[in-house]
Amino acid sequence: MVEDKILNTIKKHNLIENGDNVLVGVSGGPDSMALLYALLSIQTEISFSLYIAHVNHGVRGREADEDEKFVEKISGKLGIPFYSKKIDMEGYAREHKLSSEDAGRRLRYKFFREVLLSINGGKIAVAHNKNDQAETLIMRFFRGTGLDGLKGMEYRNGDIIRPLLDISRNEIEDYILEKNINTRLDRTNLENIYNRNKIRLELIPYIVDNFNPNIVDTLWRTSRTMSNDSEFLEEFSKERYRELVKVEDKNSIILCRQKFSREHIAIKQRIIRHSIYNLTGTLDGISEIHVRNVLELFERGDTGKSVDLPNRLEVKTSYDDLIFRIKNLNVNNNYKYSLKRGQATYVKEWNSIFKMEVYPMEKIQLNFKDRFIKYFDYDKIKGEIYIRNRRLGDTIQPFGMSGNKKLKDLFIDKKIPIDEREKIPILVDKNDIIWVVGLRTSEKYKITPYTKNVLVIKYKNL
Repeated sequence: MVEDKILNTIKKHNLIENGDNVLVGVSGGPDSMALLYALLSIQTEISFSLYIAHVNHGVRGREADEDEKFVEKISGKLGIPFYSKKIDMEGYAREHKLSSEDAGRRLRYKFFREVLLSINGGKIAVAHNKNDQAETLIMRFFRGTGLDGLKGMEYRNGDIIRPLLDISRNEIEDYILEKNINTRLDRTNLENIYNRNKIRLELIPYIVDNFNPNIVDTLWRTSRTMSNDSEFLEEFSKERYRELVKVEDKNSIILCRQKFSREHIAIKQRIIRHSIYNLTGTLDGISEIHVRNVLELFERGDTGKSVDLPNRLEVKTSYDDLIFRIKNLNVNNNYKYSLKRGQATYVKEWNSIFKMEVYPMEKIQLNFKDRFIKYFDYDKIKGEIYIRNRRLGDTIQPFGMSGNKKLKDLFIDKKIPIDEREKIPILVDKNDIIWVVGLRTSEKYKITPYTKNVLVIKYKNL
């Protein structure tokens, strides 16, 4: 019965496929031992390779060492490759200012992934069950959470799979007795030293006795309902994100401010998380307060203001955009590239290629409609030609105007975000600005009826 339910969960959620490597986290306790033996049985239905990993947390002295020996002995008996590691959970917790539970979790999964790397990848099977799910929901509710928090643990999260999430602790205990499986007892699970233990040993029994004898099943159903709703909102918000994004590269994501303003706040929050995840690859350290800070920044409407987020991330507002970017990049340093006739020059700060050619006027057909090609009177050029970013006090005489204009004012008029202004390429000679790429060319170098030689600048964004 239990094995059938587990197999059904695995198939329904596509947790294990033929040919997979499955690394089982085995402590020696009833939950992980039940998972191990159930997966062994399921190998007759699905062809996959099993591996066992055990972490000695270094907090129970001889008992912990005996747990490790026990799991190693079981591995040998079953002929399953065994990996173990002893960690300093308490020391790591102090060093990184974490709870013991969080420290242990981080170190466990770090070790599990090291093992996965050594066996050419795979999945990590952990023994979280229906009761664990109930405890998780209660803990998150006490801390304060939203819809995503109330969906609880997922059947699959990246490389982590949870085949026992539909199985109660009572079912696990019955399975252990039925199969005559030896297990170890972690006495700390019976002590009220962790918040989760207090919920398991005191709060849930109290709720069962006084309010709802089926609280575990009730919370499990709640998690499924929340998961379904969350999944829909997640997919919907991803579609909206794709509609809003204007620029997406490894250093920045720019969203259309006007379109973002039209979204419901629930979708705005998810779009913010999508932007953070797509830029940094993680939501670790991102809490509701960070998302709220971004929303408040947007709602204030202040141009040029910013908020800092974890992982060196900064969010800024501009005239038309909401900008997510990695801080401390060197893209704002001064740059300068010499252009040579007939050669292509790569400008990494703009991720573009510029090419310079010179032709006699009578041998070229001008095409002013192509915005990636610009023409200038070559005989008016003084000295070498360079591509650089702006310098303090830069001015240009814009095409069609009689006087000079500060680049700063030009950028403001064109609503160029402050952090983008330092990257925009500028074509210059010894004396003057010839072209502010993408914005304005200079009146001083325009083609006239008296032009004899034409400077042709072609550029391409990569």
